[in-house]
Amino acid sequence: MTARDIVILGSTGSIGTQALDLVRAHPDRFRVVGLTAGGSNRELFEAQVAEFAPTYSGLGEEASTEAAGRACDVVLNGITGAVGLRPTLAALDAGTTLALANKESLIIGGPLVKERARPGQIVPVDSEHSAIAQSLRAGSAEEVRRLVLTASGGPFRGRTAAELADVTPEQALAHPNFAMGRVITTNSATLVNKGLEVIEAHLLFDIPFDRIDVVVHPQQLIHSMVEFVDGAVVAQLGLPTMLVPIALGMGWPDRVPDAETPIDWTKAADWRFEPLDDVVFPAVTLARTAGERGGTAPAVYNAANEVAVDAFHEGRLRFPDIVSAVAHVLDRHDVPSKEHLTVDDVLAADAWARAEAAALIRRRT
Repeated sequence: MTARDIVILGSTGSIGTQALDLVRAHPDRFRVVGLTAGGSNRELFEAQVAEFAPTYSGLGEEASTEAAGRACDVVLNGITGAVGLRPTLAALDAGTTLALANKESLIIGGPLVKERARPGQIVPVDSEHSAIAQSLRAGSAEEVRRLVLTASGGPFRGRTAAELADVTPEQALAHPNFAMGRVITTNSATLVNKGLEVIEAHLLFDIPFDRIDVVVHPQQLIHSMVEFVDGAVVAQLGLPTMLVPIALGMGWPDRVPDAETPIDWTKAADWRFEPLDDVVFPAVTLARTAGERGGTAPAVYNAANEVAVDAFHEGRLRFPDIVSAVAHVLDRHDVPSKEHLTVDDVLAADAWARAEAAALIRRRT
């Protein structure tokens, strides 16, 4: 098997470092030809460049966009946030397979990203969407009844709205299963992350929002499911890590041997499912509203949330007010009526939402 040339964007983050672990374990399958990062951990980045000797490396959004457009087999976009949009578009325009962990670029880019992607060009790296992509192999698109995204429920599963009023940043970062960055971990606690994933599933798999469900599965061993028209449900199971989705993103449609340790079936395991409490955690319902409005509304949802999360960690906003701030900003946003969005349209909506959220938070504090 010929080794694939891989460009890794966000190489010092959680996705990037795990991807490089897979490259180390499978040098016959993957060859790193590009590395970029945001610049927050220069020492690690320099060590990665020295070890893998890519033909291109650089720090910052421009470097990531440049790297994404270079000749290679796969671009793994592991950047966090809206800054991943231009690199995503660059990879799509270059015709390269895009292993997409940067959900924000698809969510805020929406139709702009979809217009540029050829069929099968985007391979999802989110564990839930990777699970759906794997499960969809069991039937045709016409046979799919609904998608079921699983959610851990976060560290505050089962709490009442009143019990969330005094949540601290430290408590919000105590995710029960995954070790992630500050924004994503907080988004998992508020369920904003699951809301973003509902929008992402709609865009990736062309399934209407009323056929995308969310169910709480605290053990996170079942990563998501597809229900078919005959009543069969196909699920993808595995340990609650990102190694399999990352490996599949880089090797799609082939599997990478020993990417992850299998489940130990000799040990008893308790699996359960619970309905999502949309009253205490309204973020998913709000995301559906943004997704159904379409256009720049998902970009506003994402941008306002990032500002609110920062304010929460800085002690300027209570935990429950993160989602209420997003709802306020989304309610004030007028989605452009134009048929085709541009990158400037999306980024303008992103900037407006950030300014609006910041102004709201200043008034509240």
